[in-house]
Amino acid sequence: MARHVFEPISFHNVIGTAEPVLNVSDGDTVVAATIDAWGFDRHGKQGASSPNPMTGPFFVKGAEPGDVLTVRIDRMTPSRDTGWTFTPLAPNVVDPAAVARMPERQHCTWIIDRQSETARLAEPPASLVDWSVPLAPMIGCFGVAPAGGQAISTATSGPYGGNMDYRRFAPGTTVHFPVSVPGALFYLGDGHACQGDGEIVGTGIETSFEVEFTVRVTKGKAINWPRGETADAIFTVGNARPLDQALQHATTEMLAWLGSDFGLDLTAASHLLGQTARYDIANVFNPAYSVACRLSKRWLKESPFRSGET
Repeated sequence: MARHVFEPISFHNVIGTAEPVLNVSDGDTVVAATIDAWGFDRHGKQGASSPNPMTGPFFVKGAEPGDVLTVRIDRMTPSRDTGWTFTPLAPNVVDPAAVARMPERQHCTWIIDRQSETARLAEPPASLVDWSVPLAPMIGCFGVAPAGGQAISTATSGPYGGNMDYRRFAPGTTVHFPVSVPGALFYLGDGHACQGDGEIVGTGIETSFEVEFTVRVTKGKAINWPRGETADAIFTVGNARPLDQALQHATTEMLAWLGSDFGLDLTAASHLLGQTARYDIANVFNPAYSVACRLSKRWLKESPFRSGET
């Protein structure tokens, strides 16, 4: 098992079959730089265009179609002292009658204090002068090459992952992707210093990062949608529009997981989910919305994908 440090010189605005930038092996750890959603790097220079330029792809030796690529997010360190968001709320998250009353869309700069691990607006409204938020780094867009030779915009998402903007894709989380091409071809980028549920202003606090992650390959264990595990929960993510279709994908994937790995038939799984499932609206801004079906580990036996032991 090796540790690789990778500094990208080019980026991708699609996730698909492309020439790998680095070959890694099962169990290897990679430290990679990412740039923000508009392509600005740690020096504040724009090295790529939007949307969401990706670092990668990384070729994982031994990964084949029908396998699972597991990615453990080990660390995310902001690499500059500023980030940005938009305001106001996206028009689709308020009543239609309220849209005309909303202020004009503005680009807002945030000051990222890596010492105190907080972020604050550079030019706050008077009522928020003393307000800051704790840093809560997360990956907005990442995933593996989809099937069929597709190259899909990093603005959206699908079974392969992509621009899901789920705030639990954070350090300490382990994520599982379905492998559709040899080597999986893993991409990542679009780091957020903080973001609320839904990405309801169209961004998190967008900034550049140094991301450390570890990859593992599980042979012959097919899944259909991204799965994940935190210290206290497992979750599945569905990506689609309308929102109810994203929920359906996430729920169906959770049913499959409970059956294959925890021995629950559809009746037992239905009882469990009916009383204990939690749904997170990951994003309602992108072309495909994202919904996570989340289940506390207190209801389950020990997961075969244990955090820290992928």
